[in-house]
Amino acid sequence: MKKTIIILASLVIVYILVSSVLTKIIYDQSFPRYQRHDDSINASVRYRDVEEDHPRTLVNFESNGNQLQGYLYPNEEAIGLVVIAHGIGGGADSYMVYTTWFLEQGWAVFNYDATGSFDSEGDTTKGFPQSLIDLENALTYVDGNDTINHLDIVLFGHSWGGYAVVNALHLRDDIKAVVSVAAPSNANDMIVEQASNMMGVFAATQRPFLSAYQSLLFGNYARYDAVDAMNNSAAHVMIIHGVNDTVVRYDGSAMIARRANITNPNVTYVTMEQPGKDGHNNLFRSEEAIRYIDEINVEYRALYDLHDQNIPYAIHQAFYADVDRFRVQELDASLMQQIHEFFENALSNEGT
Repeated sequence: MKKTIIILASLVIVYILVSSVLTKIIYDQSFPRYQRHDDSINASVRYRDVEEDHPRTLVNFESNGNQLQGYLYPNEEAIGLVVIAHGIGGGADSYMVYTTWFLEQGWAVFNYDATGSFDSEGDTTKGFPQSLIDLENALTYVDGNDTINHLDIVLFGHSWGGYAVVNALHLRDDIKAVVSVAAPSNANDMIVEQASNMMGVFAATQRPFLSAYQSLLFGNYARYDAVDAMNNSAAHVMIIHGVNDTVVRYDGSAMIARRANITNPNVTYVTMEQPGKDGHNNLFRSEEAIRYIDEINVEYRALYDLHDQNIPYAIHQAFYADVDRFRVQELDASLMQQIHEFFENALSNEGT
């Protein structure tokens, strides 16, 4: 009997040690550093494409010992200030078409590269709660900037950033409205869902270890949940999610999957179901953008096959030099207008 107990205890200890090591490896590998993308071989709209019409000021602020790069687009007659929080793997300039759209509607915009992203410091992106920490520090910067600190604040975030903009309601009571796109409700559900993509059903057994490691890294930030944030806030919130999102599953970790538990009457839900704009990154594509992307994908596939799946760099560049970036990135005007009016209504109906 004693020998059996010793064997079982040994197995438990081994399981805990292996799980702990596995947790750290999986977690840390999930949050690497992301450099700026080579924009000569992608179809993104770059700042130099819009710089003449939309000048900006480069600023810096600190977040947990790292200097983050911020971008301020002022407007002396602004409706309010839109703070944009980007998704993981990108940076502020990955959302250039959204930035310019808000500017053209009369908003001032402030965005930034999060920790470990693009032009900000950080050896890694650290983890999901880091997005919330960076947003908190970005808003502290806004408080101290006399150019924009008198403006009402609304938040717009996608994925990693979408999680942060709603959970920021735990930390601030001056946020008037939030639009969260393709985002999970809390960091623990998200990291387990990501782990399941690598480990299958075994990931569920690792949840206590993943949650514990995340809490060790981020403390209370790791425990914040968007449902609680919304239910304890008067802020207006719009949640947008695609039914075929394979990164943040619509019926899994997604914030919209928790709608039955959300009691804040000022929450609006937008479910995206149309093919071609029902995933994680394609929700805002216009019909023209979808058609044009289909056209250039046919051309790209032919080039890909011609070069035996290894397109030479110079030819790659030449292909993208002929792509109309603004057509590729054209936004769904009706959805963007819905967001614009949602923000405006939240400011005009303050306190309701």
